[in-house]
Amino acid sequence: MALYIMMTNLTDEGRKTVKANPQRIKEVNKEVEAMGVKILAQYVVLGQYDFINILEARDNKTIAKVATELGSRGTLQTSTLAAMTLDDYIDSIKK
Repeated sequence: MALYIMMTNLTDEGRKTVKANPQRIKEVNKEVEAMGVKILAQYVVLGQYDFINILEARDNKTIAKVATELGSRGTLQTSTLAAMTLDDYIDSIKK
């Protein structure tokens, strides 16, 4: 399984939705997991992004599907990075 970091910003519509129904966030998490992505960690952050999610997915196609599905709703925008553990990185550069 591959690791990804998804950084998310709520749109104006997304902020209205979350304010009216904060539990919607957990409902979306269930939808994401139903698409084959495991949420390893989720943080609300201050600054450039509203949420940072650490995700595990089968491949780039799976995470692209999730990002497209979520973005198409108009309530958030995502930016996703492929990631690897430090140990995997060290193993990859060993001679």
